[in-house]
Amino acid sequence: MLQIRIHGRGGQGVVTAAEMLSVAAFEQGRHAQAFPSFGSERTGAPVVAFCRIDDRDIRLREPILAPDVLVIQDPTLLHQVDVFQGLKPEGYVLINSRKSFEELGLADVATRFGRERLVTVPATEIAMKHLKRPLPNAVLLGGLAALSGIVTLDAVVHAIQHTFSGAVAAANVAAATEAFEFVQQHQQERAHAPAD
Repeated sequence: MLQIRIHGRGGQGVVTAAEMLSVAAFEQGRHAQAFPSFGSERTGAPVVAFCRIDDRDIRLREPILAPDVLVIQDPTLLHQVDVFQGLKPEGYVLINSRKSFEELGLADVATRFGRERLVTVPATEIAMKHLKRPLPNAVLLGGLAALSGIVTLDAVVHAIQHTFSGAVAAANVAAATEAFEFVQQHQQERAHAPAD
């Protein structure tokens, strides 16, 4: 079973991201569940949502304490909340930022986990370019598809089109596709970089 925890702030589409990820997994014939952790439900407040994906029925219903994947939609949470709590040693981390892990003050995280599984994506910038709004959720799902292969880009596109319609869906698809290509490019560059 794959367990994904998504951290962000109210108004960034954190819960919608988890729901779209579960739709993408379902599109690929897998079982999935998505649910939020409700705290203070106001714009800007820290929000956490969860998604589980498996090849068989999922009976667990509790919050995810040991995620395989972390998606951090708002980098201001990095030093306010212990977003890395419980992350499995082979876990994936995707952060909405143009900065590197070192520039974000996360050099210790970069040394504890596999570098090939840690990526930052300027998701808010990509969202602003395509959506004209700072909504990084669908963008990050495109990046996650490239980083982890948990779902395909086609499945993410399906989930976006299931959730949105018209111009909003098209803009989100374009943004998710750009993030997918950004992460692929990043991984290729890393693969060809000289070893440290």
